[in-house]
Amino acid sequence: MTVGHSIPVRVYFEDTDAEGVVYYANYLRFMERARTEWLRAIGYEIDRLAADGIVFAVRSARIEYVRPARLDDLLTVSATLEKAGRVSMDVAHEITRGGDIVCRGAVRLACLQRETFAPRRIPETLLTVIAP
Repeated sequence: MTVGHSIPVRVYFEDTDAEGVVYYANYLRFMERARTEWLRAIGYEIDRLAADGIVFAVRSARIEYVRPARLDDLLTVSATLEKAGRVSMDVAHEITRGGDIVCRGAVRLACLQRETFAPRRIPETLLTVIAP
């Protein structure tokens, strides 16, 4: 399954360590932005999900660093749906610079009830859009 989205991300000073290299945890932030923008692009902004009583939480994350990104680099961050189940989805991420892979990752998201954080089914309306 290859439903996804990509966004440009410029590396700012705040994203880097003392050497001007992207701090390792910030790659996860870039991936989060790509997932959020993917959902926005298909009509599921965070406030719409919240109004429906839904929150997606990261259940697990895997990341592989291939080469460093540096201050002022322009990166492309992708979020691609790999699998959608009843209460979770797996999203693959790739961060590139000029076509070269900088970082790869995968995240499993759990669909939760906003008030109780109990697992709940991903709404059919969303499933039909993300996993036709």
